[in-house]
Amino acid sequence: MTSADPTAEPGRWDPLHAMLARIDAQIHSLYTERGLGGVRPRFVSPLIRLAHTGPLTIRELAESLGRTHSAMSQTIAALRAEGLVDSAPGDDARTRYITLTPRGHDLIPFLEAEWRATEAAVAELDEESTHRLSAVVAELDAALRRRPMRERILSHLRPPS
Repeated sequence: MTSADPTAEPGRWDPLHAMLARIDAQIHSLYTERGLGGVRPRFVSPLIRLAHTGPLTIRELAESLGRTHSAMSQTIAALRAEGLVDSAPGDDARTRYITLTPRGHDLIPFLEAEWRATEAAVAELDEESTHRLSAVVAELDAALRRRPMRERILSHLRPPS
């Protein structure tokens, strides 16, 4: 038995994902306009963190930014491909420390200024909204602590047959 394609209609989160993609594209355009080709918004927090902490392993960097090791590993590979980071051997054969290259280090003043400007723009946007995004996110997070998403999904799934 086949069912109707549930992805044929927009999902409730699709507008949020689309808006975030538009914001990222606009931030990326700032980098391009400033001659920072190859720099993407997802690069900024790891680069700034490395500038302030010095060398970190991928795991340490991921944990410090609340990301998964896998996601950070992919980001580091992209950063390396753009010549923004390098790696050096650690204490054992499995450990590698991620460091900024001179090019990566040179970007930090602009990236920090852009980060602060973006935070100010987000605060401004939040103030313009009838429903403060920061408050809505806190409210949703509290609801998910009371009843995690996994439990909510399971309550709508039929038991396995």
